[in-house]
Amino acid sequence: MTFYDEVGGQATFERIVGVFYREVALDPVLKPMYPEEDLGPAADRLTMFLVQYWGGPTTYGERRGHPRLRMRHMPFRVDPDSRDRWLRCMRTALDEAELSPLHDATLWDYLERAAYAMVNTLPSAASSPGARPTLDARSTSQDSTETA
Repeated sequence: MTFYDEVGGQATFERIVGVFYREVALDPVLKPMYPEEDLGPAADRLTMFLVQYWGGPTTYGERRGHPRLRMRHMPFRVDPDSRDRWLRCMRTALDEAELSPLHDATLWDYLERAAYAMVNTLPSAASSPGARPTLDARSTSQDSTETA
């Protein structure tokens, strides 16, 4: 028996993805990252992917080929904030799915690792709160105080 079968098959993954995209639609950072106004096509793709990954029908591969997750996410600016927002939406979806503790932990572990792997943009050190100035920034500010 596969993980897919153990958690209830297609219907379970549809519920999880449905709640996830309900939350995405409310998020001002995540929603604009989806090219379609209607999140339905994105929900269909994620459902097919998760179903296939966890041992269900291979529809995703038949329709879309290899998942190539990093490549498919490259056009989008995925920074730690958007990753964390994505994970919050997915956490809500898993909580509402009420999987067994083992199934929840297994699925969450995968989703968390996948989310971290999709990050392709890091905030600049200068814009991070409490960031220490770089050598260039310190030398520039030091030059300006020496000439004053």
